[in-house]
This record gives sequence, C-alpha cells and structure tokens, in this order.
Amino acid sequence: MNGVRTRKQAKGAGAQQVIANGSGDPRGPLRERPESPENIFLFYPNIIGYSRIVLAIASLYYMPLHPRTCSLLYSVSCLLDAMDGIAARHFQQSTRFGAVLDMVTDRCTTACLLVFLSSAWPRWALLFQGLISLDMASHYMHMYATLTMAGKGKSHKNVDSGRSRILHLYYTRKSVLFAFCAFNEVFFIALYLLSFSSPTLSPSLLQLNSDNASGSSVQPGNPAHPIASTLFASPYSAGALELARANKMDSFWPWVIAGVSFPIMAAKQFINVVQLVKASKWLAEGDIDDRRAQGLPRKKS
Repeated sequence: MNGVRTRKQAKGAGAQQVIANGSGDPRGPLRERPESPENIFLFYPNIIGYSRIVLAIASLYYMPLHPRTCSLLYSVSCLLDAMDGIAARHFQQSTRFGAVLDMVTDRCTTACLLVFLSSAWPRWALLFQGLISLDMASHYMHMYATLTMAGKGKSHKNVDSGRSRILHLYYTRKSVLFAFCAFNEVFFIALYLLSFSSPTLSPSLLQLNSDNASGSSVQPGNPAHPIASTLFASPYSAGALELARANKMDSFWPWVIAGVSFPIMAAKQFINVVQLVKASKWLAEGDIDDRRAQGLPRKKS
C-alpha cells in the first residue's frame, strides 16, 4: 500500500507541477522566448534621415537649371534636420548610428552645394573648396577626438565648458545650434540663387568682338542672342549652362537674404576653425599621455 500511495503521490505531484508551469508539457517549465533585437535602421529618426537624403538627391537633380524647385527641396531637407532630433527624444530612439547619419548627411549636402557654386563661379572656386575642406576636417576631427578621448558612450555634442566655452554654447543650446546651421545654409542657397540672377557675380562667358558687324549682342537677357545649341557643342558645357542660368530670376531678394545671413555664416566658419583647433589639441594631449604611459621617448643606452 505504501508503494502504491507513493506512486500515486508522485504522479499527483507531477500533475501539480505541470499545472504550476502553466503548460501541458510534462517535460519541464517553459523557457521565456528571447526578445527580438530592435531594428535600429527603422527607428523613426533614421527614417527621417533617409528622407533627407532622398530630398537632397532630388535637389541635386534640379540644381543646374531649376533654382526654385531645387531651393525648395534642399530647404525641406535641411529643415528635417531639426525634426529627427525631436523624434529621437520623443520616441527615446537616440542612437550613435542616427547621430553619424545626421552629421554625414549635413556635410555631404553642404559640400554638394558648394561644389555647384565652384562650377558656377570659377573665380571663387578656391574659396568654396576651402570651405568644404574646413567643414569636413573640423567635424571629422571633433567626432574622432570625442570618440577616442571622451569614451565610447559620449556624444560629439557633449562639450565641456572648460575645454571650449564657444563649442559648449554652440552644441548645448539647441536654439543656437539651429540658428547657426540654418543661416549658414540660407547664405549658400542665396548665393546659389544669385548665380541665376546677378551678372555682377556671374558674368556671361560669351562676349562678342567689338568689330561685330551685325551689332547684335549675346549678353544674357538680350533677346537677340542666338540659340545656345548653335554656340556650344554640348548643352552641358560650362558655357551652355552659364547662358541657360543667366538672368533667370530677379536678384533683389537673393541679395537681401545673402546680406542678412552672411554674418552668421562667417561666425559658423569661425566656430569650425575653433572646433578644428580644439580637437587637434585634445588629440595631442592624448598622444602625450599615451607616450608617457609607454615610457617614450626611451633613453638610448
């Protein structure tokens, strides 16, 4: 009887264990299924970042000959730069990938616009090339210095006031950062529009000889000038595009916008210089500490 009861008790205990496990499987308790990892690439801020890239590419397509369409697409792409940060904070989706995607998109779109300005105004090409180099170098060195010196989890926007008050104010005040970035882009957009309107900054590549018997002129805006296809072997040559852009829109408002935004644009370039210098010094400090830890330079025996 004791053996029978023991077997029955064991069987009942096993049934209770199955019920307690909440499963009809007597093999043991259920294991919790591991949660699937989040797809960082489909976070809302990053989707906004992808849309910025699409808009930027579309603006580049219209850039040579359609100033209004290009300016609209480019401006919307820049405005979305503020929206992705808002979305990241609202949905708690701030990521390193998103921060890098945002910065790379900013640098590439500005560089593409400056490349166009270099081709539109060849005599200012060296200046535009210098602005591209300064923008790329300062942001790359700043981010690299932050990652290597401040630690893996640090953002390039977390600048201590003891290292640079200017950069601390620039990166920690969202309104300041937005104003500087926005007016910087507005200034370059104004220059872009001036390439379609101002003969002062974008003179015609076509000048007739003084002994022209017909007396006609091919100056931009003159209805007497011949068709571009009769003057250029390729419709995409510099001269053909210059003629197609000339006097396509009024220059008053582009000049006003350029004048208003120029001081902030100049201040933004000064901040880029400060950022480059501070990042270089920070990296040099790290090199000194590393060499000291390694006992370098070693004394020659």
